[in-house]
Amino acid sequence: MTTSRRGDLFDPLCPTRQLLDRIGTKWTSMAIKVLADAAPGEVRFADLRRRMPGISQKMLSVTLRGLVGDGLVERRVEPTVPPAVHYRLTGLGRSLEEPLSALRAWAERHMATIDETHRRQEATSNGPGGNGS
Repeated sequence: MTTSRRGDLFDPLCPTRQLLDRIGTKWTSMAIKVLADAAPGEVRFADLRRRMPGISQKMLSVTLRGLVGDGLVERRVEPTVPPAVHYRLTGLGRSLEEPLSALRAWAERHMATIDETHRRQEATSNGPGGNGS
């Protein structure tokens, strides 16, 4: 079995890199936010999906499965017909909300600047002498 060094983000097998790949998605950020807003309470699967516009049932299932597997979210199933599935953040998951919240705030603070940069670049590439690519 090959093991990789921890902390080498340039190594595709680095566990830290793999974790950042999982927690760095928009769906993970949204799920953590919804669950953090409900903490310490639980949120049912259907409520999560309703509060995360654009996510498919399959993508939400995949996202939650990964968060449960990483120990960031707890899953509880009520033996009803159909089963009622509830999710809530673990202590580790709650600790992730702070850095994700800071990242969301940074994006909101700088989105206008980034949009303006995109507009300038598009105008330059499509203007006289620009090749549009």
